[in-house]
Amino acid sequence: MNNLKQLRSVTPGLHVSVGTVTLALAIVFGLAVVASQAAQAQTFNVLHTFTGGSDGGNPSAGVTIKAGVLYGTTYEGGAGYGAVYQMKHVGSGWTLNPLHNFAGSDGAIPTAPVVFGPDGALYGTTEFGGANSKGNVFKLRPSPTACKTALCPWSETVIYSFEGGTDGSQPIGIVFGQAGNIYGTTSSGGTNANGTAYELTSSGGGWTESVQHSFGSYYPDGLVPYRSLMTFDNAGNLYGTTFLGGASNAGSVFQLTPSGSGWIETVIYNFQGNGDGRFPYSGLIIDQSGNLYGTTTDAGIHGGGTVFELSPSGGGWTYSVLYSLTGSLGESCGPAWALVMDADGNLYDMTQCDGANGLGNVFKLTNTGGSWTYTSLHDFSGSDGSFPLSGVTFDPSGNLYGTTYYGGANNYGVVWEITP
Repeated sequence: MNNLKQLRSVTPGLHVSVGTVTLALAIVFGLAVVASQAAQAQTFNVLHTFTGGSDGGNPSAGVTIKAGVLYGTTYEGGAGYGAVYQMKHVGSGWTLNPLHNFAGSDGAIPTAPVVFGPDGALYGTTEFGGANSKGNVFKLRPSPTACKTALCPWSETVIYSFEGGTDGSQPIGIVFGQAGNIYGTTSSGGTNANGTAYELTSSGGGWTESVQHSFGSYYPDGLVPYRSLMTFDNAGNLYGTTFLGGASNAGSVFQLTPSGSGWIETVIYNFQGNGDGRFPYSGLIIDQSGNLYGTTTDAGIHGGGTVFELSPSGGGWTYSVLYSLTGSLGESCGPAWALVMDADGNLYDMTQCDGANGLGNVFKLTNTGGSWTYTSLHDFSGSDGSFPLSGVTFDPSGNLYGTTYYGGANNYGVVWEITP
């Protein structure tokens, strides 16, 4: 909350809407290692500046790339409840096509990226709206007939509307399992009203929801898995984070293990809220060796959060801080979405309000023999975007893409590209 007040004070005319407080909490991506603050030479381009109208506005999620086409969501705009959009490279520029504008009853405020399912359809979540106003999981498909107009909307199907009770409420993001089931978390609802991990199973032309775990009514269990997109290991276990809870009420990392009777939850790390960081806001990524990487939004030795690694060791886990970030506003300035790792093991993400101008930046952590070097790839200045809440995405050519929540000509955010 204090962070959002500061953002308003330093950015005249800043467009703020319901739910921004939740989003502005963001996760901080820090690590303790070698730091290099000089910006690396890159080519940065704004591909689209949102207007807050039919094209959407204030994207809080990054883009998904398929066959050179970008797909994303916006928190606002469209019909007033957010939108799903598509961007195609046409000639020397990019053209944005709104795929679906939410009306509230079919969902409202999509705050996570969309993903392609095994059937080729586009899937995602809305944090609010739906039949019970508690959010839903949706599917989008293109028209079965060829589109002959400039704007080609896709048809939406709501595959599950949360009721807000034991099944959870306020979902943010999904992943698909190998069998085609959908997995995700909710930041509210469940038995203790502190969120759930859930599974959606396709059955008889519909989908059945089952709760894998209801997070506790108090610590030491984790509480509120906000923006914690879960990740699988090779054994079929799921991993995620909770923003609160844990032994010190500074957040936790959890594991969900499948068993004959369901899923067993284990807290594998409790943040202490000191040099190790606190309040992890987004999910985790995993490498081929089974090591987990994530971020916290606060604390660390510089107060701006941490980038961390959890390595399996002797039946347990070893926690290491890779880098500690320094937020320009002193709190919650780090990444709001999970890291990305390239083929060389380097890590990439964005901070919300760090960087040379205090408006966020794109950064890279280079892995050299177990040591990590921080490089800022781009510092946002406002006209080119500000306060990014998304993660970054690579295309096959090594170009980076992402969004910012604010900034651009209309202060409704932008879609950007960095080419090496």
